[in-house]
Amino acid sequence: MSDHAKPLGYRLITGPDDPEFCARVSALLDKGYQLYGSPALTFDGERVIAAQALVLSRPVDSEASAG
Repeated sequence: MSDHAKPLGYRLITGPDDPEFCARVSALLDKGYQLYGSPALTFDGERVIAAQALVLSRPVDSEASAG
């Protein structure tokens, strides 16, 4: 997961449906993001790939975030 200096209002997390994926989503929830819609799942022939959209639940003050 990449770190951004300014929190994004929307994130789409994708990856194999494994504990690391769940930890990435959980970390964003801990930072104030909320799940947006249902997860999407697909199969790439070897493993299940998940996608989950998240939105920031609080307004971000762009000046405060930049400094």
